[in-house]
Amino acid sequence: METFAEFLETIENPQHQSRTKEVLDWVSNQYSHLVQRVAWHQPMFTDHGTFIIGFSVAKHHLAVTPEKAGIDHFKNEIENTGLSYSSMIVRLPWDHPIDFKLLSKMIEFNIEDKKDCDTFWRK
Repeated sequence: METFAEFLETIENPQHQSRTKEVLDWVSNQYSHLVQRVAWHQPMFTDHGTFIIGFSVAKHHLAVTPEKAGIDHFKNEIENTGLSYSSMIVRLPWDHPIDFKLLSKMIEFNIEDKKDCDTFWRK
């Protein structure tokens, strides 16, 4: 988590900082082969140089960014969980439990879907 330490220190709200660290630790432990990096002031994980998933902190939620393809693929499941989302992010409210099962599905989808991708973002 050394990669994310400086980013985490910028989160002023202790609960938001703790929750963000929890999620980043979970991804790091579950997907230890993914590379950690901070870009565009977002902690993210990559695989063979391609973006897999990123996160950003907002006032009312932790945003998950699995790219548009990840949102589109899981649109019904996201709606069934009651989470708010847009074409590029899923909002995880600070005061709700993290749906790690859905997060895992998004990560695994991107790993598989982008296994032959040679660019950072999908084309």
